[in-house]
Amino acid sequence: MLVMASVNLCRPSTAENPPLHSSSSSSSSSSDDDVIPLNSLRDSFQTDGFVLFHNALDPTFVSTLNSRLEEVLRGQFNRKNGTPPDKIPKLLLNSTRSKKAGKKQPAPLGHDGNKSSQSSSKVLQIINIHKCDNDFRELAISAEIGRMVAELAGWEEGARLAQDQVWAKPPGAPPLVFHRDSPYFMFTPSDVITVWIALDDMDPDLGPLEYVKGSHAWGDGRIGSSSSFFQSENKKLLYSAARLEGIANPEETLEIVSMAGLKAGGMSIHHGRTWHGSGKNRSKDRPRRGVGLHFVPAEVRFTTDARKSKLWRSYVPDDITDEELENVELSEEDFPLVWKRPR
Repeated sequence: MLVMASVNLCRPSTAENPPLHSSSSSSSSSSDDDVIPLNSLRDSFQTDGFVLFHNALDPTFVSTLNSRLEEVLRGQFNRKNGTPPDKIPKLLLNSTRSKKAGKKQPAPLGHDGNKSSQSSSKVLQIINIHKCDNDFRELAISAEIGRMVAELAGWEEGARLAQDQVWAKPPGAPPLVFHRDSPYFMFTPSDVITVWIALDDMDPDLGPLEYVKGSHAWGDGRIGSSSSFFQSENKKLLYSAARLEGIANPEETLEIVSMAGLKAGGMSIHHGRTWHGSGKNRSKDRPRRGVGLHFVPAEVRFTTDARKSKLWRSYVPDDITDEELENVELSEEDFPLVWKRPR
């Protein structure tokens, strides 16, 4: 069962519904005993483009998610008669033979230290793991997380899940190019908020997520699209965007905030226009796993550009005109409304 820990949800304090706590935000640190209501973080979110919560998920639930991730990577789906996710890498071999037979259980993400084996150093991406797994589904449709998103973003109606993504880096996996999330979501209104949850302790050598403070306020001269997300020069597009904003010497002047030090179960929430990326996993034997939940306002509809998108066109009915598209409600199964503002 999903357990949120150390996150204040601005709920009334009662015996049945006690307040939860947040240990820090992106702009300031505080003791574990401090209570930081979300309305006090909203200004920080609007200024910096992200906020950070330590110890957001219970460690037992994080362990469950990591175990289920390993099963999913081996083709073992437990939701809706084995429905697969929308995208999954080539499945890892499911080595379950006993040690007596001379075989060991596979290490996380299939890494076994042998470069010639199937376990390569490629970044593994899964899109919409919530469709194939009950525990990830529970996380993705959490009303508590949905409320946090809507409160920070100022969404009047509520929050709807647009997509989830797992980015898992085996040892030696390459950097992730700095980019923005918003350009990839063909909805109106165009707001996107991403919740990122660390499934491993984010030590510096694992290539933690990094945010460019205040970059959500930049223009659209560079939207963050890239022909390849995995390049050694992972800040090239970022620096180009910064120069278009009139920022001199971005290599030296940008304020880049690393999530290094965030423990497994820690969580960040960032604006869809915030530039972010990550470095190489320089560890020799440790994975770097994380899951991102992309949310949009509850009332969104697809734009006409969705028909042209490989990612979204399968969800757009073929038998309607562009003018009728604005009246098509999104499927609750594929795009669940996770939190609706009470009236």
